[in-house]
Amino acid sequence: MILVEYVENEKHRRRVIEDIIVGAKSRLDIATANVKALTVVRGKRGVSIVDFFLKKAEQGLNIRILHSGVPSEYFLRKAAERELSHSENFCMRRCPRVHQKTYLADGKLLYLGSANLTGAGIGAKSENRRNFEVGIITDERALIDKVDSLFELIWCGDMCAKCARKASCPVPLEELKS
Repeated sequence: MILVEYVENEKHRRRVIEDIIVGAKSRLDIATANVKALTVVRGKRGVSIVDFFLKKAEQGLNIRILHSGVPSEYFLRKAAERELSHSENFCMRRCPRVHQKTYLADGKLLYLGSANLTGAGIGAKSENRRNFEVGIITDERALIDKVDSLFELIWCGDMCAKCARKASCPVPLEELKS
């Protein structure tokens, strides 16, 4: 049976962070416009997303993040302190045209919706401070294949050749440096 589940507002934290991000075993691909520091709650403890990514990458999870904006100062500072970009299993690439919000775990479970990789989007912000977000969680193979294919085309630079925004692209597929 195919899973298609509607997710809104505060349910993003449980479904996107806990089920997709934390649940990923071998590969996690994220496409988002914005990247900011947020907390991943594990039991009663919270850990920064940077520390979480570093630990999971060290355990063998391949994490790739496509994003368009410059990550928040706090995220960048924390990533530099932890030398996140030195992990062979973690990579971020920046393309100013990326605006989709997709989270794909192991090529099997997909979130497709409006939530950025931020505390207000999918994090533990209070009910009255978080964004209004909607999306779906699915394991529908044809949809996953299309989202995965687009991610790969952007990630590998195949979209760069015909891009008409080269003048506003600081560095094609700029990677996080720390």
